[in-house]
Amino acid sequence: MSHQSSSIFRGELSKKTDVNGETIRYYEKIGLLPEPARTTSGYRVYGDLHLKRLSFIKRCRELGFAIKEITELLALVDDRKYTCAEIRDLTVTHLKEVEEKISDLRKMQKTLRHMVSECEGGQLPECPIVDSLFDS
Repeated sequence: MSHQSSSIFRGELSKKTDVNGETIRYYEKIGLLPEPARTTSGYRVYGDLHLKRLSFIKRCRELGFAIKEITELLALVDDRKYTCAEIRDLTVTHLKEVEEKISDLRKMQKTLRHMVSECEGGQLPECPIVDSLFDS
């Protein structure tokens, strides 16, 4: 493993990045995070590389990138054979997916608003919302 300027345990890495410890282990298992060094007693020791990479992964997840997309981005970065155009293309594809989800959510919102507006919220076991759900 390359020289690292800091050494921290998983708990500290978790605190610094606000990423759950089990999630960190999962990212290691699937290869998003490189295997950390270990102390003589077997504890995992993480360095600046892990911190920086985990922060990158977390930010990607916050922006809705799927694990597969993050894997693709990191593969390009790790190989240092990427162009800005390639990264942009991946991001544009993701943006289109986000825009489609927003459109779908707006349709759902409109339908739910209509359903709620049709219901007076009475005390009888008859409800236009239930009726419309069965009619769908």
